[in-house]
Amino acid sequence: MLNQETIANNRVENLPLFEHDFYAWTQQQAAILAAHRWEDLDLANLIEEIESLGRQERQELRNRLCLLIAHLLKWQFQPQKRSRSWLATIRIQRLDTMDLLEDNPSLKPYLEEALERAYKKATILAIKETGLPNKTFPIQCPYILTDILDESFFPGEPSDLLDE
Repeated sequence: MLNQETIANNRVENLPLFEHDFYAWTQQQAAILAAHRWEDLDLANLIEEIESLGRQERQELRNRLCLLIAHLLKWQFQPQKRSRSWLATIRIQRLDTMDLLEDNPSLKPYLEEALERAYKKATILAIKETGLPNKTFPIQCPYILTDILDESFFPGEPSDLLDE
């Protein structure tokens, strides 16, 4: 008599490796590439995964910009609540964004579009985290990219936190 585990294992074994063990599939495909066995490659899934990798890098850029801009907005529009945590987040997101751009220079032409998309999410985040009304924040991003990525740029009134 077959138990549930045996039935489930049989179903999984009948699936292509890509569908039931992605990591094993990646290792298999890398070995096939290294051996120059082109005819054994899973081209359809390889193409899909390579395209997905590019989309992930763009998404990471937008996410980093979103967090960075949200914290710049909070820094500017809620100066009484500034903290070392906000300062650290701004600095880390700047460094991580610059690292991402250094590792993927072809993302640079995408920066303006990423900024526009990230700003929409950044305002939602800033509204949620500050409790300030939507009308507090400009419709368009009030910062230019060079300022956003400049380690010395902190909008609004000066802060003693920057001297520590």
